[in-house]
Amino acid sequence: MQLLHTMLRVGNLEESLKFYTEVLGMKLLRQKEYPDGKFTLAFVGYGDMSDTTVLELTYNWGVAEYSLGDAYGHIAIGIDDIYATCNEIKARGGKVSREPGPMKHGSTVIAFVEDPDGYKVELIQLENRLD
Repeated sequence: MQLLHTMLRVGNLEESLKFYTEVLGMKLLRQKEYPDGKFTLAFVGYGDMSDTTVLELTYNWGVAEYSLGDAYGHIAIGIDDIYATCNEIKARGGKVSREPGPMKHGSTVIAFVEDPDGYKVELIQLENRLD
């Protein structure tokens, strides 16, 4: 078995694609419109869909925003240099909602950024990861 993708519903596909590709450095792997269903799917990620888990961004035509609810947590991305990455994200117009630092009750260095729809993305420093 293999974890294939996580789907997020987005209110503005262009803004979301810009965030995930230009701010977080993912690649647009595939995009297709489904006129009969009135939605578009775009898959983004850091590697080929055949061997890495990716994000599916679903844009339902005409729906500009969603309630994120209180069950959703976050997406996590491993980072080699979390401090430099957060500086780059801010320079590219991204929102760092929690600056890098040790996690509460632990020592692993984490940070959080938000995408245009308010989804949280956790950045985790890979080197010296303890928790």
